[in-house]
Amino acid sequence: MSAAPVIAAVDGSADSLRALDWALDAARRRRAPLRVVHVRQYVAWGQSDVLVAGPPPEAEGDPVLDEVRARLGNGTGEGAGEPAVEYVALAGVPGAVLPELGREAELLVLGSRGRGGFASLLLGSNGLAVARDAACPVVVVPPPGREVHGETTAGPGPRVVVGLHAESPDDGVLAFAFAEAAGRAARLQVIAAYPWPVPTWSAPGQPVPPLVDQEAVAHEIRTLAEGFLTPHRERHPEVRADAEALPGDAAGRLVAASGDADLVVVGRHRRRLLAPARMMGSVTQAVLLHAASPVAVVPPAPPQE
Repeated sequence: MSAAPVIAAVDGSADSLRALDWALDAARRRRAPLRVVHVRQYVAWGQSDVLVAGPPPEAEGDPVLDEVRARLGNGTGEGAGEPAVEYVALAGVPGAVLPELGREAELLVLGSRGRGGFASLLLGSNGLAVARDAACPVVVVPPPGREVHGETTAGPGPRVVVGLHAESPDDGVLAFAFAEAAGRAARLQVIAAYPWPVPTWSAPGQPVPPLVDQEAVAHEIRTLAEGFLTPHRERHPEVRADAEALPGDAAGRLVAASGDADLVVVGRHRRRLLAPARMMGSVTQAVLLHAASPVAVVPPAPPQE
């Protein structure tokens, strides 16, 4: 059985070409084929989620795919270490078509904004839909030059950042992050953020101390995180993984850590009984909107029967 491809979604925009370069590198690292997909926007009148009936358009003669062929030098995977490249043209609504392709992909990569987006918006609707709905991990590559603020404990060298929810960790997110760090010979920075209440005031100038010691909370969170990391460290002994328990907003901590990171890895919400539709949490959405590095959104593992 052939390996699942890394899919790069392109539309001719500068953002999508940056995503193409990222996807090509990912395919090399995974020794997987690269599938370059251009979804030609076409919507039946009055129906924004209808796909076009009939045969798909031909990849030959597609100007966007022709540009990609020229950029890749008509690569076919014949060179040493180069992935086989397939070009696919489809028609429909990108936000509906692309997530379906995730069923047969190892990874789906796209740019932060497409050709039709407004420059003032940080992430297009298609990017949000794909990150929310695809069955495989989705990497969104941001434009260069995003500035992030806040303190980070980043050290020198390549680094992958992963967010860990200590109360409900997602093993698939950690597995993906460790594999990415191993493939890049990078350090893994594990951020477990926890809320810390703002002091209340009983009288002017008299703060009320919190009822719980912050050091104790941080120690407990760090201990939990270390336990969750143990099996992944055993599978990837070559990866240095540093767990940090940090007070405050998880999204802000992850965005601050993205400044010179190779990748930030976050999870997607599991479906809930009263909310069966796929969801993307506020932390994940905020990281997608503001991170300076590429962001990988990893879907939850299917429930065990």
